[in-house]
Amino acid sequence: MARNRKTQSTAGPLVPAVKAILLCMLLGGSAVGYVLQKNQLYELGRQMLKREGVLDRLKAENNLRAAQLAKMQIPQRLSERVKEQNLGLIRPQPGQWITIVEPPLQARVNRLETMLMAGK
Repeated sequence: MARNRKTQSTAGPLVPAVKAILLCMLLGGSAVGYVLQKNQLYELGRQMLKREGVLDRLKAENNLRAAQLAKMQIPQRLSERVKEQNLGLIRPQPGQWITIVEPPLQARVNRLETMLMAGK
């Protein structure tokens, strides 16, 4: 029995076209996503290198300033600056010193344990 064109559905030829369009959209979307991620990775890499450069510069500055501070804290250098600025400062006499005796570490730990146990 011969089939009549009127009874055939028109969905037949559209299904492969829709499948092809969906497949192309899937592949195109994947490609665009891949490119966007690659660009983001590149940009993050550039930012990381830039910030590492800033960090290295700051570390170098920090080392320089630590050396300057150490040089300024030398007792001979301090006494020279006092003389230069005519501040009239002198070293304290031994009778003017106050000595603070710090308890040994074990005594502090025992006292801390006692305080913790009393709080329970």
